[in-house]
Amino acid sequence: MVLPVTSLFAALLTLLYLVLAIRIIRLRWRDRVGIGNGEAMDLQASIRIHGNFNEYVPLALILLALMEFNGASAMWLYGLGGLLFFARVNHAIGLTKSIGTSVYRSIGVLGTFVMLLLSAAYLIGFAIGYTVGSA
Repeated sequence: MVLPVTSLFAALLTLLYLVLAIRIIRLRWRDRVGIGNGEAMDLQASIRIHGNFNEYVPLALILLALMEFNGASAMWLYGLGGLLFFARVNHAIGLTKSIGTSVYRSIGVLGTFVMLLLSAAYLIGFAIGYTVGSA
């Protein structure tokens, strides 16, 4: 089965992942730090932004793919995929601007969690025989 919506968001999130990785590489070159953060706060923040992305995005893409595979409507898939992408961009912006709390970081965290929760709820409903917005 082809998964065009998940494929689109996997590609977009891969591009974002590469941007985050390149930021770390540039900071490592600037500060001449091979491992760790060399006590550079902007490098430490970039490492955590990248790490947080790695912690949440794979699971989110798996959930999105499972939904698409099981016949979720395009509206659900594009909505959740778009929410995830929007949330991850905001999370990166928020932590880049401040390592403390920020509106962008809050949007990133809440958006990611809402996407995960709605995807999980949909799949639980599918597993017990109740589907919402199937194709």
